[in-house]
Amino acid sequence: MDGWTREARRKLSCSLDFSMEKVVHSIRLDETSKLVRQIGGRWFHSWCGHPPHVERVVVSSSPLPQPSSHPPQQQPQPQPPPPPGSGSGSRSAFFPAAAPSPFRFAAHPQRSGMEPSAGTALYPLHRCKTIYLVRHAQGIHNVAGEKDFKAYMSHDLFDAQLTPLGWSQVDGLREHVKKSGLAKKIELVITSPLLRTMQTAVGVFGGENYTDGVSAAPLMVENAGHSGRPAVSSLNCPPFLAVETCREHLGVHPCDKRRSITEYRPLFPAIDFSLIENDEDVLWEPDVREANESVALRGMKFIDWLWTREEKEIAIVSHSGFLYHTLSMYSKECHPTIRDEVGKHFANCELRSMVLVDRSMLGSDPPGFNYPGKIPAGLDLPSDVADKKRVEEAQKN
Repeated sequence: MDGWTREARRKLSCSLDFSMEKVVHSIRLDETSKLVRQIGGRWFHSWCGHPPHVERVVVSSSPLPQPSSHPPQQQPQPQPPPPPGSGSGSRSAFFPAAAPSPFRFAAHPQRSGMEPSAGTALYPLHRCKTIYLVRHAQGIHNVAGEKDFKAYMSHDLFDAQLTPLGWSQVDGLREHVKKSGLAKKIELVITSPLLRTMQTAVGVFGGENYTDGVSAAPLMVENAGHSGRPAVSSLNCPPFLAVETCREHLGVHPCDKRRSITEYRPLFPAIDFSLIENDEDVLWEPDVREANESVALRGMKFIDWLWTREEKEIAIVSHSGFLYHTLSMYSKECHPTIRDEVGKHFANCELRSMVLVDRSMLGSDPPGFNYPGKIPAGLDLPSDVADKKRVEEAQKN
């Protein structure tokens, strides 16, 4: 009886060992499959199901091909979502800006130590720009429209200027920009060519009060747009560039129609209007309001155009609708928390910093901080390469 028991136990133990080996092998295969799906392409998308504070990072220069058709009764494998705006040819991506770093990181919150994570990615610094998005301060049309939406149709609000409260908002943001050190970092200020955005731009990012007798033209003359404000100097501040592409919804609302460039130049002498082709506003139509989709596509073209600029730190002063629809397009595939952070409406005179990533060499400059090494030249065979050569030579012998 004892012998039979020992033999039975031995067989049972072997059976259990074999079953456990199958389970472990299955688990390993499953983990390997997951890893292959995560890193087999050049996109890392596993963060889509991560907890809310995980940042989504794109590390690809081209999207994956579309999945082919599947045989009957075969479940399709999950595919990475397309890049933001891929349907319109966009090759840029937005991320909320963090502390300056040669690489942008997004860490998995549930991992620690040195374990690899598909929620973390690196991106070369010279393929990134930092942009500072600002919505204009309160305008007279905001006050009137808040009370009665029909007021937006009033011609009294044509090319609306800032309110006294709006100018107070400008002063508050200007103080923040100076105290945070941002004023010294910005290399270019881009503004929509409407009165309220140009007033906001020069008030926040311009020089100090203008003094007569200074050779440089002022950014804004005294009392421009019935502001009651002193002139603003163009000294000790970045250049200002008016760009029509970042305007608000076009059409119908008189507040979104601009003046002629001929009228603007005397009010804002140091703003560069050279990129605006037409003196009169030929884009605004009285009976046709630009669709949200059109605004978003226009915004994506504007973002791609930024890669033609050499500046790395750019402030952009624009409008609620333009910023909202543009950022919403880029944030569609982000984690919901990131999507909410990027795609929510701007408050008056709100500033948000974003990292703009070039995914397809639209205009990336050569790296400015990289150093090639091996200067002076010398022997520098890496130890791991040396080990590999030693093994290969040993195998030959």
